[in-house]
Amino acid sequence: MYAVIRTGGKQYRVSQDDVLRVESLKAEVGSTVKFDVLAIGEGEDLRVGKPLVENANVEGTVVRHARARKVTIYKFHRTKNYHRKKGHRQAFTEIRISTIG
Repeated sequence: MYAVIRTGGKQYRVSQDDVLRVESLKAEVGSTVKFDVLAIGEGEDLRVGKPLVENANVEGTVVRHARARKVTIYKFHRTKNYHRKKGHRQAFTEIRISTIG
């Protein structure tokens, strides 16, 4: 069984016991989080919501909060003595999907 959920402006296809990284959520480690279900399916049977599937729920447990690896942004103009270097680390929350129903 799988489901398509929406969180943080993105959509994810998840199955039970999947571990996924989503945009940072305000939830404590070990707490349970519920998600909006856009579609749910099993085998070739697929139910698509308008926009959400009624009576469907996906719950996950927060595993940890962390930050991703650093991405370096470098801007350069060849003859104008222009150099700009920046770094960015995106915060994320790691979730383990516990139930799909």
